[in-house]
Amino acid sequence: MQPRFYDPERDKEAIYRIFREVGWAQAGKPQEEAMDILLEAGRTHVVDVHGEAEGLVITAMGDLQYLKQRVPFASILSVCTSRVARKHGIAGRLTARAVAIDAMEGAAMSGLGMFEQGFYNSLGFGTGAYVHYISFDPAQLRVDVKARSPHRITAKDAEQAHASRCSRMRYHGSVNLNSYQITSTEMRWDSKRFGLGYYDGPGGELTHHIWFSGEGPHGPYHAKWIAYQTPAQFKELIALMRSLGDQIRQVTILEPPGIQFQDLLAQPFRWRQITESSPYESITKASAFWQMRINDLFACLEATRLRCQPLRFNLRLSDPIGAYLDGDLEWRGIAGDYVVTLGATSGATLGQDSDLPTLSASVGAFTRLWLGALPATSLAITDDLSGPADLLEQLDWAFRLPTPDPDWDL
Repeated sequence: MQPRFYDPERDKEAIYRIFREVGWAQAGKPQEEAMDILLEAGRTHVVDVHGEAEGLVITAMGDLQYLKQRVPFASILSVCTSRVARKHGIAGRLTARAVAIDAMEGAAMSGLGMFEQGFYNSLGFGTGAYVHYISFDPAQLRVDVKARSPHRITAKDAEQAHASRCSRMRYHGSVNLNSYQITSTEMRWDSKRFGLGYYDGPGGELTHHIWFSGEGPHGPYHAKWIAYQTPAQFKELIALMRSLGDQIRQVTILEPPGIQFQDLLAQPFRWRQITESSPYESITKASAFWQMRINDLFACLEATRLRCQPLRFNLRLSDPIGAYLDGDLEWRGIAGDYVVTLGATSGATLGQDSDLPTLSASVGAFTRLWLGALPATSLAITDDLSGPADLLEQLDWAFRLPTPDPDWDL
């Protein structure tokens, strides 16, 4: 494999073809223009087969919120191989290389949306918490405010929409990506997308909005994202969705962090029974579709502030990504022996202390623990994590965290 960076003059048509072959795009100007913007938004790695690009990985930089701290983060936006490049190890090795380069440039974490559980685990990624998909008739919504007439938002407003997303109310595990072109790509992908929102900032900035996808006289609509800075703004957006209920019969939304959306629905069980198996079914589904991995243990633990008694232990960390990396890269993963301290201030040093208990974990399992996706005692059952029972219980208490949620389609 001879990886290289994307060259627009040489590779553009090949990239269009790859996306069409895997069914992620259709031929034509709108999506090709959106792909061009996406390729400019981050860093694109490609691999040639028979002299043409047949595999690609796109990453983009941002940050992840860990409680009240921010950690440098890289999102893997796309991993794609063409029909002639399958089953040659290209996707795994190219993704590993992209992670390594991002790590060397300061990304303490990497994350992605997975196509299936298992593939990216072999690169050290661990599965995140469940995300809820809520499908409902907007006429069901219960909120004690009335929405003002919103402004229409289009792809021309991508910079303001991106700024609104990045200034939204953030929770533990939330992600921001730096380039507004990532939002622009989402907004331009097809003609079915539209936005509604409010320009209430002191300088007329877009403060809160919803970006939808959908068409037809009765929907369904999908709220691709919802951005707000205050509880009052959130309620206005819910009221705005309710105002669509005269005509639209279904909206699907990813449950916003910190909100139990069922609280906002009138008679949710009745509507679920009435609409069962219909095109406009009211239902809640759950899926853990995102994965993350720690690239810099020292940086992640330095950002960790826990309300627990000081806890020290040995960490024996394994990291499978090194087997996928070529020898020209300095970063080889984070496998090794560490002494970890958790508490109001946390950190790690290289080495082992014979007086301390030892936790053995893969980087994916430890990432899940650190994020709060699952407690240590659960990970010891289903993932690659083990240690003395007393230590596992102490870790359960130490990592009593809000449910992590990227609140961004990685």
